[in-house]
Amino acid sequence: MSKSKTLIASACAALGLAGAMLAVPMAAQAQDGQRVRMIVAYKDGQGAAMRAAVARLGGKVVVDLDEVNAFAVVLPRRAVAVLQRAKGLDFAEEDSVRKAFAAGRTRVAAAAGGQVVPYGIPMVQADQVSDATASARKLCIVDSGIDGAHEDLVGIPMDGANHTASGSWNTDENSHGTHVAGTVAAVNNTVGVIGVMPNKQISLYISKVFDAAGTASTSTIIKGMLACNRAGANVVSMSLGGSKASKLEEKVVNFMTGRNILIIAAAGNAGTTAVSYPAGFANVMSVAAVDSSAAWASFSQYNPDVEIAAPGVAVLSTVPAGAGSEATTDVGGTAYPVIGMAGSPMLSASGALADFGTGEVPSDMTGKVCLIQRGNISFSDKVLNCQNSGGVAAIIYNNVAGPLNGTLGDVVTTIPSVGASDTDGASMLTKLGQTASVAVTPTSYALFNGTSMATPHASAVAALVWSRHTNCTAAQIRDSLNKSAMDLGPAGRDDKFGYGLVQAKAADDRIDSLGCGN
Repeated sequence: MSKSKTLIASACAALGLAGAMLAVPMAAQAQDGQRVRMIVAYKDGQGAAMRAAVARLGGKVVVDLDEVNAFAVVLPRRAVAVLQRAKGLDFAEEDSVRKAFAAGRTRVAAAAGGQVVPYGIPMVQADQVSDATASARKLCIVDSGIDGAHEDLVGIPMDGANHTASGSWNTDENSHGTHVAGTVAAVNNTVGVIGVMPNKQISLYISKVFDAAGTASTSTIIKGMLACNRAGANVVSMSLGGSKASKLEEKVVNFMTGRNILIIAAAGNAGTTAVSYPAGFANVMSVAAVDSSAAWASFSQYNPDVEIAAPGVAVLSTVPAGAGSEATTDVGGTAYPVIGMAGSPMLSASGALADFGTGEVPSDMTGKVCLIQRGNISFSDKVLNCQNSGGVAAIIYNNVAGPLNGTLGDVVTTIPSVGASDTDGASMLTKLGQTASVAVTPTSYALFNGTSMATPHASAVAALVWSRHTNCTAAQIRDSLNKSAMDLGPAGRDDKFGYGLVQAKAADDRIDSLGCGN
């Protein structure tokens, strides 16, 4: 794999800063009027002098990164050129935005009862490898925190640090981090789901960098990474990224790699050849997403940096209590599998089932449950038309093969609404007039999409395999995962799947047979 372009680009960017004002996007400027946010790296022994220089220029330090001779600062835009001439300066760069890489998250899970094994667990062969030795490794999740009181996460050895102004490391105002953590380690306890390592052996370190918005500055991400290093993490899982490379972030990646830490990050969700960072750095494993059939996910970025693939479409995992929703529908005593419409209120209702066509033409639906075919108008318009016609609930069924997973967008409705498959819709059409019950209720599990969801599968497999072969180095574990991956797409490595689908048993067997990294 070739990532030299990243190193060259970073070096050129650093040189360009020496003689001219740093170019800062208008979006960044608008956040603070004519003030800009930058990362300032200083030479050894020059920290105090650089802080004094920033203060004289009217700047304010907002993130301390002393252990790597740097800090983030907000200062007047006009002062940037003066700062560039400071004798103690190593380099300066924009403190750009990083974001969580969940794509079209769907906070909906179909009711199943008992404990569910998400499809990704057997897909990556986690069910074939014991996690009895997992306590030998520590996995750090750089994300939005975790719901430490979740029924499927209680009892896992964990600690953490909060680098935001929201809650604490063991709270999650965004849901993203809790979902990621569940894929790694949700407990085998007869409820909910299980993770790659479900027996409370793996140690987690939660480095909280995102608040409810799911965005953070690069400097905050770096601070979170350094916390992983101090905590003694062996594997760092980063379901996040941004479009701009950071020289300091790459420096930290290289520093941590030199300390035998394996860093794994999401490739990104733009569905293009764009490169996201930190996944684009040479010392980071970039993870692409596939669906339950091992087909490439259309949102997954594809480029020469993609190294491995893992499940990332409709991944069922944990979310904070009440952040997910569970949908049920019964018609005439027959239960149908349905998915709550994203944005549906958490309500239940019953009434006679009535055919509402495609929901375009209003008719009297007073006290009835509207059965509506997909097509012609938006889901929200269909539900609103049912609601305004007196309907108490809406069931929208697909007009193509498969289940219907829809959204109401930002439209506010007051009746519960769910999606059903084309075949179940046809079945319900034979039961018109019978009593239908529809419910959308809060739950602590949800389906998310994204390379964010693929990344914890790969990170957890890495930690699992490494825990069974602690004599191997991080680089050797990385090589073994690549060499044992299930080839997908064109023969050999390709830009969509990398070396293929990560496989825990195959990697474990390969090391048993050939040794570390062979």
